[in-house]
Amino acid sequence: MKKELLNILKRNCRLTCDEIAVMLGTTAEEVEEAMKELDEKGVILAYNALIDWEKVDEEIVTAYIEVKVTPQRGQGYDKVAERIYKYPQVTACCLMSGGFDLFVVVEGKTMKEVALFVAEKLAPIESVLSCATHFVLKKYKENNVVFNGYHKDDREAVVL
Repeated sequence: MKKELLNILKRNCRLTCDEIAVMLGTTAEEVEEAMKELDEKGVILAYNALIDWEKVDEEIVTAYIEVKVTPQRGQGYDKVAERIYKYPQVTACCLMSGGFDLFVVVEGKTMKEVALFVAEKLAPIESVLSCATHFVLKKYKENNVVFNGYHKDDREAVVL
């Protein structure tokens, strides 16, 4: 039941315990108890809303930054990542495989603000070797949610 509960919350954390109970075929009390346990164990870390900032009168600029770093002796990438994710501009920081080490998501009010953050805060960190910044121009889908509502598939069917 807990895995199904987590999947329901991932899709829509605004559902009431009564609504979730109906979906799981259980009682609201059992759902509340399971959620409390998952909260206490640190399985559920937060309940977030996904915002389409293009529909709000506030500009938000998002950048995806590929960061190459030198891991620190005895601490690997963790210490460098912690130093980076503590900045309030950083909304996500992940260790990656491939051509770079850390994937960092930064938000700011303007492109210049984000660029200055990279130039003045991120790049000068002694373990950082290089940064490649990619500004998000438009979001189409995030966390399984398509922006701007339903998009009809208007591709032509191909018969072989």
